Amino acid sequence: MTGRVGRTGKTARGGAQSSAGDLLELVRSGRAVTRGALQQLTGLSRATVGQRLDRLFRAGWLREGAGGPVDSPLGGRPAVTLEFDGSHAVVLAADLDTRHARAAVLTLTGEILAEHSGTLVVEDGPEAVLAELGRWFARLLNQAGHRPEEVCGIGLGVPGPVDSETGRVIQPPMMTGWDGYDIRGRLSRAFTEHTGAPAVPVLVDNDANLMAYGEQRTGHPDCAAFVLVKVSTGIGAGVVVDGALYRGIDGGAGDIGHIRVGTDALCRCGSYGCLAAVASGGAVARRLAEAGVPAESGSDVRELLAAGDPQAAALAREAGRQVGDVLATVVTLLNPGVLMIAGDLAGTPFVTGVRELLYQRALPRSTAHLDVVTARLGERAGVIGAGALVVEHLYAPERAEERLAALGV
Repeated sequence: MTGRVGRTGKTARGGAQSSAGDLLELVRSGRAVTRGALQQLTGLSRATVGQRLDRLFRAGWLREGAGGPVDSPLGGRPAVTLEFDGSHAVVLAADLDTRHARAAVLTLTGEILAEHSGTLVVEDGPEAVLAELGRWFARLLNQAGHRPEEVCGIGLGVPGPVDSETGRVIQPPMMTGWDGYDIRGRLSRAFTEHTGAPAVPVLVDNDANLMAYGEQRTGHPDCAAFVLVKVSTGIGAGVVVDGALYRGIDGGAGDIGHIRVGTDALCRCGSYGCLAAVASGGAVARRLAEAGVPAESGSDVRELLAAGDPQAAALAREAGRQVGDVLATVVTLLNPGVLMIAGDLAGTPFVTGVRELLYQRALPRSTAHLDVVTARLGERAGVIGAGALVVEHLYAPERAEERLAALGV
């Protein structure tokens, strides 16, 4: 009998193909949480399941939970459940915007143990920014009461397109001096320099991607097609399809801020007519400044909106209409179940403008089952998504096998 093919491309039933890493994934996903269920789903013998689970117990990755329901109609002892032990390590995560950043220590199950946000300007360059993040991480670990040696990985979100294979940004319009820079290597060294701990894996992704990943996993896990649009100093989108980020062939997917919209406005990318040049938080800030209202960035616009400034509200609604016009095409192409608006402009005026044009321009068939919502996790979405990405990478079956071998179990 041929089993179901999972995300790893391996069969869920298949004897030797079901490694300790595969069993771990079955437990973490909730598809099999008892020894009996693992035997049934994989076709492995009781002894083989026991041997592979023993490796996971010795690594500290699994633990026994409370007894589950009795499966047999004849009664008997309740089956002991298996749980992923999220306390055996922690993850560090950071989310960079153009002028500020947020960093956090998280458990392997996504709980934030300590966090810090503050001014950090990406145009100061990667050396200065990543060194400062290393200092933040050291302080946060101390606040959380965890040793640096307990860190298993670091996740970082950046406001630019990222090649996920190399972790390097590619021609980022808002990150002067970062193009092609070895972010992974420098952040790993900064972590070691400020903590004295050995190097750990570093994953880098686009900030909107990580926000989308965090929001989809925590609030909309059953949504098979999820789109998050971040509108701050720039505009970007993250797309999650069947639980996995869609990045395109080299990390360029979702860069809707540089779709041409028929204007002669100069964009920071050097082109004319980009959506970000007329509808981003940065564009709204410039128009406010021209009208005599002090504003330099999307975060300034957010503060004005929170204070009820009428000019900011009017311009945000107009920007929402321009973004909604583009999103009509995005929705028609991807047919998502959830369209989430996030970032500095994600308030009532902007979302109202998005809805006006989106429902006017998109076919009713494309929006019949669409929920247009605002971010649930707020400014924490990026670090939660970055933490989740690290965990999924480190505990995926193949990588888990490599790590178990390195641990000698």
